Amino acid sequence: MPHALIVDDDRDSAEMMAVLVAAENFTVATAFSLLEARRQITLQRPDIVLLDLQLPDGSGIELFDDPELLRHSQVVLITGYASLETSIQAFRLGAADYLVKPLNVKHLKNILATVTQPAMLQTEVETLNEELAREGHFGNLWGRSACMQEIYQQIARVAVTSVTVLITGESGTGKEVVARSVHDLSRRRTRPFLAINCGAISPNLMESEIFGHEKGSFTGADRQHQGFFERANGGTLFLDEVTEMPLELQVKLLRVLETGTFMRVGSTQVQDTDVRVIAATNRSPKLAIEAGKLREDLYYRLNVFPIAVPPLRERSDDLPILAEHFLAEINKKEGVVKRFSPETLKRLAEYAWPGNVRELRNFVHRAYVMAPGEIVGDDWLPAGEPSSEAAPPLAAPEPSDAPPSITIPIGTSMAEAEFNLIMATLEHFNHHKERTAAALGVSLKTLYNRLKEYSGER
Repeated sequence: MPHALIVDDDRDSAEMMAVLVAAENFTVATAFSLLEARRQITLQRPDIVLLDLQLPDGSGIELFDDPELLRHSQVVLITGYASLETSIQAFRLGAADYLVKPLNVKHLKNILATVTQPAMLQTEVETLNEELAREGHFGNLWGRSACMQEIYQQIARVAVTSVTVLITGESGTGKEVVARSVHDLSRRRTRPFLAINCGAISPNLMESEIFGHEKGSFTGADRQHQGFFERANGGTLFLDEVTEMPLELQVKLLRVLETGTFMRVGSTQVQDTDVRVIAATNRSPKLAIEAGKLREDLYYRLNVFPIAVPPLRERSDDLPILAEHFLAEINKKEGVVKRFSPETLKRLAEYAWPGNVRELRNFVHRAYVMAPGEIVGDDWLPAGEPSSEAAPPLAAPEPSDAPPSITIPIGTSMAEAEFNLIMATLEHFNHHKERTAAALGVSLKTLYNRLKEYSGER
């Protein structure tokens, strides 16, 4: 049976928590000071410590001086108020989560249900690092380049906490795989991981999809609907292309992040939720704020722990590993083994891959299909271009030699400037939308959404 230690100078609060924790099949000890807490830890090493920072003989922070505590015990801070500063402080100390007084019983139960010794999680990270050295992958992420190894370290560091993560990177770099890796290494791994592309849902339906709705709340709402925050309770919610979320919903998302509560559309009843949010965008967040696409306060609430995923052209050493991995996958699926010629692997680095890992994967699948024998040659490789420059995707029509430029007068609104840039780029690539999206650094879905907006406005 797991053991819990409650450290709180408020005896009534400590005893109430002890009853709640014991009901979840834990043995429980209480301490009302730092001195008593250290004595209890010596008597029996706890699996979880519920720690109030304000104690009569010092700050609960002092317990973090014991490295063995963080190695063997999951530490959850108890605070009297919720704030961004609180969550950052908890993370920096090595805490896994924090609870706000008065306690949310559901949140407490979710934390207790996912208690795992930090040493066990560290053992998993060590196993992944061994696989990286031996096979070239860290879980589902492939590559040994220095920039990717930095990503792996960030994932291992943040996964054991519950802080919010913001992943940035160009379209096709694997942001959702990074998000999933954080979830799979966390204590929430047995709970749902749900992903929603904010650019793929109609703005009119997005609030219902995220927060749910009551029966009869709008035309067509013939039954109650649970949104993503309800379905992901206890787990992780991945919000891809978060800058595509309407501003009025960004306000409501900010409230969920700050309070852990929300309301279904058409309801007046407040719902509690315990969800770890991981957001992602292929835009520059600062430019999105300037363009009025992202609320600045939401950005700072999401950007507690940033992870920047590099484009494929900045990790060209990983190209052979990735290509071989994708080929092995399709070999297994199709049952016919093919392999790359040395010249093909060499030529992979001669192309910039503007569509990043997604484009490389699609190329490998196409080359496999088109290869007549067991050798996948270089016949279907994109035309060789310097990898430091943007290059067009596979099999798209060639544009004119020199890309045109556009002039935007001072005083032009951000929305108008964006429209002019998108339309000029689309014209340059002969209305080839995949190439246009790659050149602009956005997803194809985002481009379609923009063009749909323009058709309705102009």
